[in-house]
Amino acid sequence: MSKCEESKRLSLTLAAIKEQCHPMKKILVAAFVTLGVGKIPWAPGTWGSLVGLALWWLIQPDFVQGLIMIFLTSLAGFWAVHSYEKQSGAHDPKEVIIDEVIGMWITLLAFPTHFLWLSAGFILFRLFDIWKPFPIGWLDRKVGGALGTILDDVVAGLFAGLGLFIITMTGYFSN
Repeated sequence: MSKCEESKRLSLTLAAIKEQCHPMKKILVAAFVTLGVGKIPWAPGTWGSLVGLALWWLIQPDFVQGLIMIFLTSLAGFWAVHSYEKQSGAHDPKEVIIDEVIGMWITLLAFPTHFLWLSAGFILFRLFDIWKPFPIGWLDRKVGGALGTILDDVVAGLFAGLGLFIITMTGYFSN
């Protein structure tokens, strides 16, 4: 191996170590991606959805505030998921739950923060997130990286929101 090749290999190795070992980055990514809940050994997606539901209920944003929350969390979530997947080498690891939070918020965006709506939204979101009908399953399998991790839950949230809209049209939850 030539001196140039040796130097290049060494600098790449040092850059990889620096990228993987920055403690603050690891802490931020782990905190943002899992919120601690992703480490629960059973049903982390369901627990992550409950975190999203609880945060929505606590904040009770109006429509515009909800859009801003979803947008900013999606941007930060994309960065965190990308970093986490790069560190772990896994696509859509179970401990990543920020995508469930985002999907839950999309589900609830246009509806009142009443117990019935929150419950129905949670059930519908979990149904679509677990069942993964087309195109959700296709996105989950075919779109790689952080985009794929987040996008399938975004679409599951849209489907669940559509389900809530259909419930609205039936008058089932009317006062």
